[in-house]
Amino acid sequence: MRDLKIPASRHPEKAHRPDNAQPKKPDWIRVKAPGGQGYADTHRIMREHKLSTVCEEAGCPNVGECWSQGHATMMIMGEICTRGCTFCNVATGRPDALDVFEPGRVADAVKKLGLNHVVITSVDRDDVDDGGAEHFAMTIRAVRKQAPGTTIEILTPDFLKSSPGALETVVEAKPDVFNHNLETVPGLYPSVRPGARYFHSLRLLQRVKELDPSMFTKSGIMVGLGEDRQGVMQVMDDMRAADIDFLTIGQYLQPTPKHHAVDRFVTPDEFKSYEKAAYGKGFLMVSATPLTRSSYHAGDDFAQLRDARNAKLGLA
Repeated sequence: MRDLKIPASRHPEKAHRPDNAQPKKPDWIRVKAPGGQGYADTHRIMREHKLSTVCEEAGCPNVGECWSQGHATMMIMGEICTRGCTFCNVATGRPDALDVFEPGRVADAVKKLGLNHVVITSVDRDDVDDGGAEHFAMTIRAVRKQAPGTTIEILTPDFLKSSPGALETVVEAKPDVFNHNLETVPGLYPSVRPGARYFHSLRLLQRVKELDPSMFTKSGIMVGLGEDRQGVMQVMDDMRAADIDFLTIGQYLQPTPKHHAVDRFVTPDEFKSYEKAAYGKGFLMVSATPLTRSSYHAGDDFAQLRDARNAKLGLA
């Protein structure tokens, strides 16, 4: 019986990889252990609704802070991914069939948590014809019905192997923010994200803007994987050419010795430099800190993103 709590069962594709040393984290990476009533309440609601969260499955360092405030990133379509990215802690393998009742449970949880802004992500589902696009759309519609005042941010897979029209299906459901992470510089894709294609992901985000120019687009990368500053700058330029509004940059943290090695810990000053450069290139919103993750402070960031666009359009 496969037990996803055991690393070898969770990541069978990594079981025979040589171990990579896990360097000691610097002081600026340390976070408080999860706890408190808010954390417990969020955990209870997630379990009652039989929902997965990327906070848990990916081992996010900010889970204690976010859950204590009632914020959790819902991960739909199961907890097993069909891809085997070398940085990711989400389990890999053959997923179960899609649960048609899941969109309703997500919407009910959003309502009970009283969220002003929700982030909904998923595993890759290359086993499903449309990559799970209609499931995303159903979830967006369910949340709109149950919690009409909640703004919705989605963090999607790349739909690389999906049938034509998958992206259109998701965009037509009208999330407020469409996020898809490039994750790293193109030269590291073979070793970091071997099942994906950099320019396909970039084109996906560009296509969102073509389909709906009013929709906010967002993407993020990790640093500390072996990239250099010039490579990060080129990714920024590529993103701006695709009219991406919001950039996130965070430190890569190695989940287990079998995962991609940490090349180095990028200093807070370097992150500030990246932030300054990104704003100079025209992004409406930038979050660049060691602990930045795609969904970290997403609600507050969305409000700033909206204000930044209004100011740019002279509507503030």
